[in-house]
Amino acid sequence: MSKKRRIVVTSALPYANGDIHLGHLVEYIQTDFWVRFQKMRGNECLYICADDTHGTPVMIRARNEGITPEELIARSHAAHLKDFTDFEISFDNYYSTNSPENKACSERIFAAMEKSGAVTTRKSPQLYCEHCKMFLPDRFVKGACPKCGAEGQYGDSCDKCGGTYAAEELGSPVCTTCGATPVVRESEHLYFELEPFRDFLREWLPQHTTSDVSNKLLEWFNEPLRGWCISRDAPYFGFEIPGRPGKFFYVWVDAPIGYIASLANWCAARGEKLDEWWPQGGGAKADGTELYHFIGKDIIRFHCLFWPAMLHVAGIDTPDKVFVHGFLTVNGEKMSKSKGTFVNARTYLDHLPASALRYYYACKLGGTTDDMDLNLQDFVQRVNGDLVGKITNLASRGAQMLNKNLEGRLGSLDDEGRALVEFARSRADVIAQHYEARRFSQVPVEVAKIADAANEYFDRREPWKTVKAPDGAEATRTTLTAILNVFRILAIYLKPVLPVYADKAAALFGEASFEWDDAAKTVENGTIGKYEYLATRIDAKQVEAMVEKAKVKPAETGEVAHESRASKNKAKKAPDAECPAPGAECAPLKPEIKFDDFEKLDLRIGKVLTCEIVPKSAKLLKFELDCGGLGRRTIFSGIRGAYPDPAALVGKEVVFVANLAPRKMSVGVSEGMILFAGEPGKGGGVLSPTSEAGAGAQAT
Repeated sequence: MSKKRRIVVTSALPYANGDIHLGHLVEYIQTDFWVRFQKMRGNECLYICADDTHGTPVMIRARNEGITPEELIARSHAAHLKDFTDFEISFDNYYSTNSPENKACSERIFAAMEKSGAVTTRKSPQLYCEHCKMFLPDRFVKGACPKCGAEGQYGDSCDKCGGTYAAEELGSPVCTTCGATPVVRESEHLYFELEPFRDFLREWLPQHTTSDVSNKLLEWFNEPLRGWCISRDAPYFGFEIPGRPGKFFYVWVDAPIGYIASLANWCAARGEKLDEWWPQGGGAKADGTELYHFIGKDIIRFHCLFWPAMLHVAGIDTPDKVFVHGFLTVNGEKMSKSKGTFVNARTYLDHLPASALRYYYACKLGGTTDDMDLNLQDFVQRVNGDLVGKITNLASRGAQMLNKNLEGRLGSLDDEGRALVEFARSRADVIAQHYEARRFSQVPVEVAKIADAANEYFDRREPWKTVKAPDGAEATRTTLTAILNVFRILAIYLKPVLPVYADKAAALFGEASFEWDDAAKTVENGTIGKYEYLATRIDAKQVEAMVEKAKVKPAETGEVAHESRASKNKAKKAPDAECPAPGAECAPLKPEIKFDDFEKLDLRIGKVLTCEIVPKSAKLLKFELDCGGLGRRTIFSGIRGAYPDPAALVGKEVVFVANLAPRKMSVGVSEGMILFAGEPGKGGGVLSPTSEAGAGAQAT
């Protein structure tokens, strides 16, 4: 038996000044998948988190509401925790950065930073609002971008041109709180210098992050590393810096320290030693102790440069790995309040079940920094088609038929049924490897393969017929015993994704909550319980109602309605280019593109799982691709003329455009574009890693 691991896992701390939304949940749900899997394997695994409570926004909002910051963060903490709980996310400790443990730990780490000589002081210009009597953080000032002139930009970066700058560089700045014009004042601040840690960080980054993350951050090492301002002026809601009256720790100093504080709080409540879970300097690391952070790619600077340097100077263990994920888009676009696709967690829960989103996120999460798209039409189809129609239907048909006609009593497996169950069981190690590597999208793929085999077995054995035959009871019982054993194994595999669902499945078999090794057990000659509905189909109207509820008028969101670049380009039709081979029968060339345009394409390889003719279409084929870390995708392609027998493509690898926005068609949603060389019906074929198709490749 392998030795059990001791693991501490964290997610980035949600800010107390806002609600949890579907974009946030990408992180907390996937972390929950990983933690639950580790616990099912018998490992000691703690999921630690907290509310990030300090900073000017919290202070201003509390002031505007006429309450104390402490009252605001208590209310926020309760709301956040309820949202997480209702989404079946289970923390071992969900704490607050406004805690005595965090204050003590922040002061201890700062003392080590200061003792090392890495803390310096310098004067810097800042915008000051004389009406509000405070220095303005970046997000509390707006003005014209100093680089492109765009109006209404925040004081750190421009949404139009992507440029970054200091707030005092803005043209015509205004305080977003009161509308007054701020003035520039100098203030002395503390800086944590990173340059002394250049060698440490250069070595640390590739070992503790993925190559794309470390390569991006190592670009900063082409010049001296800049110091990081770690102080803010009063008034400020946070921890005052020892020996610096009127100066407070910048929120990003004590926020990650909140991981340690939350763990310390958990340890104290249970009589555990913090050093045995997260060595704090001078202590020997407990054998096998591991530490992992899950974060979004927008905060890698803090977690992969400043944070490891702070821990290093204090002698505290740094994380073993920082797992970074991408952003969430909805229907191929940035989440939008005016379109109703910026959906709060509570708004979703008011209309749809948490298990549906957890399952869909599992289908999409590949353990990379790629952005993830929540396509609402595909969401309905996947949940209804796979989770309900393909997986849950096994339990629904099997258990209800057994209870109704055969006293709910299981029989014994025959050779065919045992072979089916062993096939399901044989995928345990592969699925476990996908969970461990955070390739969550591959779990539903593996589960679907098993469910397909079970449904084919069910349909071939026709238990709805044999149960009516005079001597068919035992044959039916044998069939249903195999089906329910397979479903039980699938519920075990899906438990990290669907914990409540899996617990209901365990109750059906009269078992306690499943562990991973329970998949090795076969249930025969026993009685099942009453079937309780595990998952229900989603009506598209539920999704429409959710979107409508989430919509906010553009005037309330600050979003500006504008015509997209793509829609403008549709109005311009380029003249056909001359065919380069006179006399040849070929399609006219498209207008020339620049190399930069081609670089925008994200070409990936997918394996064809199914390929079928689309009814009532003369050109379309419907592909289901296994796209590795990107999960499964449905793509419609107009190449039927090249493949009279589309089944010949099943099992082949094809090249497709992965970052094409999903396209809504009358036959469904197409999630990419398969590349084809030549013209359908006139020679050529799909491009694949081994393809020798000639020039003239066209997207189809």
